[in-house]
Amino acid sequence: MLFKQQALLRQKLFVLGSLAIGSLLYLVARVGSLDRLQPLCPIDGRFGPRGQDEIPLRALQFKRGLLHEFRKGNATKEQVRLHNLVQQLPKAIIIGVRKGGTRALLEMLNLHPAVVKASQEIHFFDNDENYAKGIEWYRKKMPFSYPHQITIEKSPAYFITEEVPERIYKMNSSIKLLIIVREPTTRAISDYTQVLEGKERKNKTYYKFEKLAIDPNTCEVNTKYKAVRTSIYTKHLERWLKYFPIEQFHIVDGDRLITEPLPELQLVEKFLNLPPRISQYNLYFNATRGFYCLRFNIVFNKCLAGSKGRIHPEVDTSVITKLRKFFHPFNQKFYQITGRTFNWP
Repeated sequence: MLFKQQALLRQKLFVLGSLAIGSLLYLVARVGSLDRLQPLCPIDGRFGPRGQDEIPLRALQFKRGLLHEFRKGNATKEQVRLHNLVQQLPKAIIIGVRKGGTRALLEMLNLHPAVVKASQEIHFFDNDENYAKGIEWYRKKMPFSYPHQITIEKSPAYFITEEVPERIYKMNSSIKLLIIVREPTTRAISDYTQVLEGKERKNKTYYKFEKLAIDPNTCEVNTKYKAVRTSIYTKHLERWLKYFPIEQFHIVDGDRLITEPLPELQLVEKFLNLPPRISQYNLYFNATRGFYCLRFNIVFNKCLAGSKGRIHPEVDTSVITKLRKFFHPFNQKFYQITGRTFNWP
C-alpha cells in the first residue's frame, strides 16, 4: 500500500514538473517573438510631436513579430493593413564600400527600434535590368514598417557604379548616404580574399594577390585591378558630389566599427536624426569569433556570418608598401573632402 502511494506521489510530481517546464518554455518563446525586449519609451526627435505620433517600443516589437509571420505567410494582408504597415522607399542607403563592413553596419543599425533593414542587397540602381523594372518594383523589395520608421538598404556596388548617383538623385535628392571605409590596402586584400575563397570552393585556380595588384610590365600599381580601383575612395566620391552635397554623406570608420563599434553607431544615429537607443548592452565581444556580436534582448543574440573575418593570405611586404604609397595622396584628398581623418599609413 505504501509503495503504491509513493509511486502515485512520484507520478504527480512528474506531471507537475512537466507542466512547469512547459510553461517556462512557452514564456521564453513568447519573449523571443518580441524580437526587441526594451523598456517602454517614445520614438521622438524627427518622428513627430510628442504625444501625437509616439510609438511605444513594445508596439514596435509586436510589429516586428507580425512582420516575421507575414514573411512566413502566417499573417494576412488584412492584419498588415490594420497595423498601418507600409513598404516605403529608403530614407538612407549604405552605398559602399565593398569589404568595408557594410553588412556589419546594417545589422548593427538594425538594433535601433526605429530602423528597419532590407535583408538582401537589392542592386536596383547598379543593375540596368532591375532599374528598368521601375521604382515600384524597388519599393516592393523593401520590408514592411511603420510610416515613422526609417528603411535602410545596402548595396556596396552603388559606390563605384557610374550611373548610380544620378539614379538615386532622381528618386530622392535629399536622401542620406552612408559610406563605410577601411584602410585601402587592407580592404583590397580583403576583396581579393573573398574572391579567392569563391574560386577555391569551385576547385579553381587563381592568381596571387601580388600578380594582380602590380602590373608585371611596369612594376607599378595596377589601377585596372578592381580591388585596387575600389580603394581609391576619393575618385568615386567626387562623382557622387556632382549630385549631392557633402552634408548628405556620413563616413563610417570600418576599422573602428570592428574594434569599438558603439561610438561609430552613435555618430550614425546623430546623422540620421534618430534618438539615441543603441547602447553597450546591445554589443558584446565574442572572444571565439574575435568580433562584436549583437544583443537584441535577453534571449535573442546574433553574430555575423562565419564568412566575416576571413584570414588574409600573406602578401609580400614590398607590395604592401608600394600600395600604401600609391594610396597616400588619394587618402589625403579624401580626408580633406570629408572632413574626417583616419590613421592610415
